[in-house]
Amino acid sequence: MTRIIAILSAILVIALCGAIYVVTMGRGGDDRFAQCRASAVAGGAGQIGGPFTLVDETGQTVTDVDVIDEPTLIYFGYTYCPDICPYDAARNAEAVTILEEQGKIVKPVFISIDPERDTPEQLADFTDYLHPRMLGLTGSPEQVAAASKAYRTYFKKQPSEDGDDYYLVDHSTFSYLTLPGEGFVEFFRRDIPADKMAEQIGCFLDAM
Repeated sequence: MTRIIAILSAILVIALCGAIYVVTMGRGGDDRFAQCRASAVAGGAGQIGGPFTLVDETGQTVTDVDVIDEPTLIYFGYTYCPDICPYDAARNAEAVTILEEQGKIVKPVFISIDPERDTPEQLADFTDYLHPRMLGLTGSPEQVAAASKAYRTYFKKQPSEDGDDYYLVDHSTFSYLTLPGEGFVEFFRRDIPADKMAEQIGCFLDAM
């Protein structure tokens, strides 16, 4: 009797382990990008991204469908940012250039969270300096706020004693990889170097 109980217990343990594997590992089998992901989003990747309407560098109104027509790396910042934004945007541009050398094309996008000062012309000067294919986007305060909300970013204009045109904007600093037909798939913190970012993005492109 003791032997039978031991055998049944062993079978139950094996079955339990199998169930745990199916629940934990089996789910990853449905995610073709599982081997590429280095971050996790509460509620899943579907919680980030979505429709937006903005204005591009030429003054034309564009939507997310127009912008994300190829693998796209999105960053929210502003051209008057004294240090963080230029560094992050330059890092993104470098990662895109590394991928270009491998025959992989990714569109770098810079969405302004300072529509009061960032005109299409201002954005064009800023993005053209960083990368010839970088696309700058601005819009009305409402349009910018909606795009920011879709990607769950944060920004807040800070008061200034130096006049209306001299102020800083606090903001989050993630970069977002989005794919046509897939939407948002990964975000990158600002401490990741360009070569590592390119390597991770390349993994997603290979898995498409």
